[in-house]
Amino acid sequence: MRSSLDSGQGHSEPIAPGLYLVATPIGNLEDITLRALRILRSVDRIACEDTRQTQKLLNHFGIETPTISYHMHNEGTRSEELTAELKQGARIAVVSDAGTPGIADPGGQIAAAAIAAGISVYPIPGANAAISGLIASGLPTESFTFHGFLPAKAGQRKTFLEHIAELPRNGATHIFYEAPHRILDTLADIEAVFGATQHVVVARELTKLHEEFLRGPADELRRQLAARAIVRGEIVLMLTPTPPQTTQTQRSSIAAEVAALMQSESLSEKDALKRVARERGIGKSEAYRELQREQNRLR
Repeated sequence: MRSSLDSGQGHSEPIAPGLYLVATPIGNLEDITLRALRILRSVDRIACEDTRQTQKLLNHFGIETPTISYHMHNEGTRSEELTAELKQGARIAVVSDAGTPGIADPGGQIAAAAIAAGISVYPIPGANAAISGLIASGLPTESFTFHGFLPAKAGQRKTFLEHIAELPRNGATHIFYEAPHRILDTLADIEAVFGATQHVVVARELTKLHEEFLRGPADELRRQLAARAIVRGEIVLMLTPTPPQTTQTQRSSIAAEVAALMQSESLSEKDALKRVARERGIGKSEAYRELQREQNRLR
């Protein structure tokens, strides 16, 4: 039975005009694909998040294709310029500093502009930190959400995590990128929002010499990293929110729990209800409807 996969033969011919989104290694240069190398050699020019960074990759593989900058600060104007060239039949590759363009990196805007202009867009798959971290995390892979980088500001980050905590706890894994100088604060926020025992996976320096996976409760991982003089390397942070457990506390009424929190911690009804919803692993709307049903039964 013949395989439907491209055998790679007959590739001496010029590639078709269009936009090529080319994934590049996230650390280990051996992760570049043969197809990616062929495309980078064959296009008219390469749009780079950082031309200096990409030039190191091109020099390593002896690729002499001209480059042009394409980053978050010039993405709008450069997209217009490159789209105009594509309309004339150009062959342009887009690369980020590492990984897959458009995934927490520039690339999405030029892809959308090219598609709107009727230009062919070709994905050239390869390395991606989020997927690499996920498949070796030990967490569920059937359903997951990639959130990109968490907000840098503490208040916004905690609010974002609280929003995730309010989502249905259906066994989905949540994936984030985080900077090494913020990882301790982020783990502390995870403790505050999900609880100290929430299982977390920290993947650091993926595909590089000092690749590391830390797996365990949020408070334990925070203590491990806090004991180090410095934490280096880009980080993929992953967690699957713990599903609610059927305990005596959770079998008590929402109204009783809300009332207890209002009295013991001087919380408003809204804040108390938010806390109860998070602890039960249900959404605020669901908790509010149940609270109303319980209050109506008491009337």
